Amino acid sequence: MRVGVIQSSYIPWRGYFDFIASVDRFVFHEDIQYTKSDWRNRNRIKTPQGTEWLTVPVHYKKVAQLICETSIDHSTAWCQKHFRKVQETYRDAPYTKVVLDILASVQVDRPQTISTLNIELTKQICECLGITTPLINSSKLSLVGTKTDRLIDILKKLQATTYLSGPSADGYLDKEAFRKHGIRLEYKSYDYGPYPQLWGAFEGAVTVLDLIANCGPDAKNHIRSRTPDRVIIE
Repeated sequence: MRVGVIQSSYIPWRGYFDFIASVDRFVFHEDIQYTKSDWRNRNRIKTPQGTEWLTVPVHYKKVAQLICETSIDHSTAWCQKHFRKVQETYRDAPYTKVVLDILASVQVDRPQTISTLNIELTKQICECLGITTPLINSSKLSLVGTKTDRLIDILKKLQATTYLSGPSADGYLDKEAFRKHGIRLEYKSYDYGPYPQLWGAFEGAVTVLDLIANCGPDAKNHIRSRTPDRVIIE
C-alpha cells in the first residue's frame, strides 16, 4: 500500500495530480497549521502579460490556526473575479468550457473553508484527468503526535508499506522512523515536458487548469513524470 500525504492547494499544478495518481491512497493533511502567503489559497495562471496570481481571501486570526479551520472571506466577489479572469485568459484555448465548468461549481456551493474549497476542486479535477485514487481527509483519522510521528500514525492507520513524499520534505523528515516501522520512503520526481500552451515561451509552474484548457482529454497524458521516484529507505 503506497500512501501520499500533502496539504491541500488552490487549483494546484500538474505535479500535485501526478502525485495523487502515483499512490494507492492520498491524504489531504488539513488539520495542521495554516501557512500564510502559500499555495493553500492561491495559484498562478499564465496570461498574455505573464503569470498572475489568483488568490482566495481568507480570515486569518492566529498563528496556530488549522487549514480546516480557515474560513473564506465571501464578503468580496473573489469567485466571480477568478471566473472572469480565467474566461478572459483562456478564451482562445480549445477547452475553455471544461475549466469554466469546474470553477462555476464553487460559485454555487460557496464552500466555507479553504480546505473544503480546495478538496472539492481537487476531486473535480481528478475526475477530469481520470484519476481514481481514494482521497482521505486527515481530520477523519484521529491522529496523534507531531511532525514525522504524525505521518507514521497516518501510515499505520492506513496500513501503508510505502510513503511517497515530496523531495522538499527531506530536511525535516526523521528517516530513521520509517526504517524503525518498516515503511519504505520514496521521494516524488517532478520531471515534465512541455505541452501546447498559449502566450509565448512555455511556463510549467502554473495551475493545472492551464493544461486542461489547452489539452482537454489529452491532459491526462501530460501529468506523469518522465523520471522515476527516488527510493530513500528500502
